[in-house]
Amino acid sequence: MRNLKELSTASNQIPVHGVRKLMNESEKFSDVIHLEVGEPNVNTPDYIRTEAVKAMENEITHYTPNAGLLSLRNSIKKHFHHKYELEVSEKEIAVTAGAVNALSISLMAIANKEEEVLIPEPSWPNYESILFMQGSIPVKYDLKPDNNFIPDFSQLETLVTNKTKAIMINSPNNPTGAVYSKETILALIQFAKRHNLYVISDEVYDEITFENTHYCAKNFDDDGRVISIFSFSKSYAMTGWRVGYAIGSESLINAMTKLIEPVISCAPSFAQKAAEAALTGSDEFLIEMRDIYLRRRDNVYKILNENDIKAYKPGGTFYMLIDISPTGLTSNDFAMRLLHEKKVAVGPGETFGIITKKMVRISLATADGELEEGVKRISDFINENHNEQNSKINS
Repeated sequence: MRNLKELSTASNQIPVHGVRKLMNESEKFSDVIHLEVGEPNVNTPDYIRTEAVKAMENEITHYTPNAGLLSLRNSIKKHFHHKYELEVSEKEIAVTAGAVNALSISLMAIANKEEEVLIPEPSWPNYESILFMQGSIPVKYDLKPDNNFIPDFSQLETLVTNKTKAIMINSPNNPTGAVYSKETILALIQFAKRHNLYVISDEVYDEITFENTHYCAKNFDDDGRVISIFSFSKSYAMTGWRVGYAIGSESLINAMTKLIEPVISCAPSFAQKAAEAALTGSDEFLIEMRDIYLRRRDNVYKILNENDIKAYKPGGTFYMLIDISPTGLTSNDFAMRLLHEKKVAVGPGETFGIITKKMVRISLATADGELEEGVKRISDFINENHNEQNSKINS
C-alpha cells in the first residue's frame, strides 16, 4: 500500500475530549447513570418544535442570509433590549450553527496564526482545540478555587505579550459554575482596554443563574472590542438544533459573516424559526428549569456534605465540581474506575485543566432519582477509596 502524507498538525494536536471518552466507554454497559453529559434531560418545548414543523410546511428549508434570518435577528435585538437594556441593531448580530461555531468564527475573525489568545484554566476544552485548528496560540490564565474561580488580574498582567490579540471569558462558567460580578466583568474589560485586546465572552449559560445576576459583557463595551456569544442549546434544551449567535460591533459581525459563507453558509433555516419561537414565547420553561436545577444543586450539595465530601456550589450553569483528592486517584483514573465499579459516568477534571485534575464534574441536568443515586454511589466510591488510601499510608 502506498504511504500517504501525514495528516494536518491541527488534527494531531487535538486530544479526544475526556467526557467523550467516558461516553464511549459507557456504551459497554446497559445500566449506567450518566452525569457526564452537558445537556438538559428534557425535550425541546412543544411550542418550539411546533414552529419548526410549521416552518418546514411553509417551505422554510432553503438557505438563509449568512448572518441569519432577519426576523430572528430582530427577535434577538428585542430580547436584548428587554433582558439587558442593550440596544443593538440587526447588523450587529450573526446567527451561527451553535455557539461553538460562533466561537470558532469569532476567533477566526480576530486572531491570526501565531497570535496569542488568553483562555481560562479550567475551561471547556474546545477553546484550546479551536485555537489549535487555526494555528493561534492558547495562553492559559488561572481560575483557582481559593479565589472563587475568578481571574487573578495580577497574573493576567504577566501573560500579555506583543502577540496577544484577545482574551476569552466565560460566565456563567463551565466547569466551575462561577458567575462573575459586575465589578469583575468591568475589570476584565478595563484590562483588555489597557492592552488593546478583543474580549470574546462566552455567555451560553446566561439563563441559568441562581443567587447571582448574570451581567452581559457587551453591555459595558464602549469601543467595539467585545463580542458576546449565546446559544439556544442549554436554556431551551435545543442542543441538537444547532443555533447560536454572536453580538458584536458591525465591523466584527461583517468579518464573521464573510467567514460563515465558506464554513457553514448559514445555520439551519427551520431551526432558526424554532429559535425565534423560543425567544418570542413565554419564559415559563426557563423559569421552571432554573428552579429545577437550583433544587437539584441544593440536594446534591447536601448529600455530599452529609458524606464529608467537598464540593463547589455553583452560582450558575448545571454543573458541580467534586473534590476527589482524598482518593489519591487522578480524575481520569477515578472516572474510569467509577464507571466500571459503580456504573456512574462523570466528567474527569483533567479534561478542563490542571487546576481541576483532582476533581470531577457532574451534570445536574439529570433526572432527580438518577442524579441522587449517582451522587450516593460517587460518595461511597470516594469514601471507600479514601479508607483504602489511608490503609496504604498507615501500612
